Amino acid sequence: MGLQEEITAAVKDAMRKKDKLRLGVLRMLTAEIKNRRIENQCELKDEDILQVITRMVKQRNDSAEQFRAGNREELAAKETAEIEVLKTYLPEALDAAELERLVKEAITEAQAESKKDMGRVMKVVMPKIAGRADGKAVNQMVARLLG
Repeated sequence: MGLQEEITAAVKDAMRKKDKLRLGVLRMLTAEIKNRRIENQCELKDEDILQVITRMVKQRNDSAEQFRAGNREELAAKETAEIEVLKTYLPEALDAAELERLVKEAITEAQAESKKDMGRVMKVVMPKIAGRADGKAVNQMVARLLG
């Protein structure tokens, strides 16, 4: 079963169980996927859907940080709960050792020698990690290994 079908089934299940939080998050996700499909004018692959989910998680993390900075803990808690629902559809995160191994392979593959080659390395490594690591963490790892 593809990711799209899995999400559709989860929406139906959340409706049956009357799980308002999960249902709301999944409906937002479905709308976001539909918008991306219209934008690209083609059906989305699982990798594209993972990008949508990753972007939504990042947005909620940013929102939660802003709410905490504004002493709005109840809103930050809601964002965090939404993140947990979205993370169930992401692949398991890479640990630091695995990420470092992938970055080293990408550096070798891109024949990078210095920090000015970071763009080439990122182009090689980002498709390999596909939602399993934060882009900021990957960028820092590449900079550290090239620096």
